[in-house]
Amino acid sequence: MRQLRLLAESKLSSGARNMAVDCAIAEAVGGAAQLPTLRLYGWQPVCLSLGYGQRLAEVDAAALSSRGWGLVRRPSGGKAILHAQELTYSLCLPLGHDLTRGDVIESYRRISAGLLAALQHLGIPARAKPQNTNLPGAIAGPVCFLRPSHYEIAIGGRKLIGSAQLRRGGALLQHGSLPLCGDIGRICDALVFASDNAREQERRLVRQRAITLSEVLGRAISWDEAAAAFKQGFARALDFALVESSLSAAERERTAALISERFGNPRYTAKR
Repeated sequence: MRQLRLLAESKLSSGARNMAVDCAIAEAVGGAAQLPTLRLYGWQPVCLSLGYGQRLAEVDAAALSSRGWGLVRRPSGGKAILHAQELTYSLCLPLGHDLTRGDVIESYRRISAGLLAALQHLGIPARAKPQNTNLPGAIAGPVCFLRPSHYEIAIGGRKLIGSAQLRRGGALLQHGSLPLCGDIGRICDALVFASDNAREQERRLVRQRAITLSEVLGRAISWDEAAAAFKQGFARALDFALVESSLSAAERERTAALISERFGNPRYTAKR
């Protein structure tokens, strides 16, 4: 059975560190210095992440500051996500791995099997299917969870897990967000809208089209319980033997450099 390195980081980290660690791992995996790696993590403080090409002008900086929320630019595409009470996963694979064959949509389909198995372990009959991303008005607005994506994970027509993928330096990096609880519409407090009415309309849409894990289950769920389900789901559905590990010295050094150069650097965040 093939091996998958597992990093389950129950200690919450800043947005800058989280994005830097994902990229440091992807570089190590792409350079054959590490096994394919699944990382599970959370965020502290609450952080708004922007897609790589998203405009900084869409962010309400004063609202972020008043709430003590962080801001980071992801290396992957898409629109804004508010990372609060959630489990985030990242999967790094070398290009040429059987899960990365074909185009982005094909690899989304394969990897979604691990996500679905994780949710099934929790008793959730979620679905993943191709999406028509060209629907009129479907991708307007700054909120990621309103944008349809291929093989997104949904329950009852409401998005539960949003994911994005990047291929660079010989590696595939796919990371995604599973909201555990809380008001999924409060992301609108951190973004710029033409009017208060427009903000409230977007908030209603987010609540209608996305859902948290606790809403689905009808009970509170801890990060540890969700992480345990992800471990079992990826191992079972994708035929991996998990090897628990931690960051190497080289990955820690690269993480520090990436925080300084990119993800913790205001000029990088403001590049769009």
